[in-house]
Amino acid sequence: MDTPQSLCEEAEFERSFRSNGRPLRNFLLYKGAPLLEAEDLMQEAFIRLWENCSKVQVEKAKSFLFTVANNLFLNQKTREKVVWKFEKSYTSSSLDSRPDGELEGKEFQARLEAAIQALPPGQREVFLLNRIEKMTYAEMAKTLGVSVKAIEKRMHKALARLAKDLGPYRL
Repeated sequence: MDTPQSLCEEAEFERSFRSNGRPLRNFLLYKGAPLLEAEDLMQEAFIRLWENCSKVQVEKAKSFLFTVANNLFLNQKTREKVVWKFEKSYTSSSLDSRPDGELEGKEFQARLEAAIQALPPGQREVFLLNRIEKMTYAEMAKTLGVSVKAIEKRMHKALARLAKDLGPYRL
């Protein structure tokens, strides 16, 4: 008789790590986490999976990991927002203080990065998957579990917002 595999078995857990680790890290990167933060959150998600290995079925491990990682990311961003609001309330310097003569390329890069970070998570994720990973709308729809129409709408909104935010600069 075949006994069902358990995530508590080291070989099965390692198999789960090898198949889900990189996609999970990339998912966190597309959500907007810096590389080191994405790797830390990925590791924390796997720690939580190990702690709950007896409760999670092998075929549900990927879903568990992505849900935990997403929640960890959102909690991290909430904490950062609180810190940012606190720091903002105690700074007197203007956010617009840029030295004269800044190279236009650097300015565009900074504006582009800020504009991408300002996109809502769904729009940012679709934009980066398309522009960085070169995924088609159909591939994104399958990966994200939404319709192609939803992907089209998110991309349209992302491009419109970026065009507005970048002003005279264009993608």
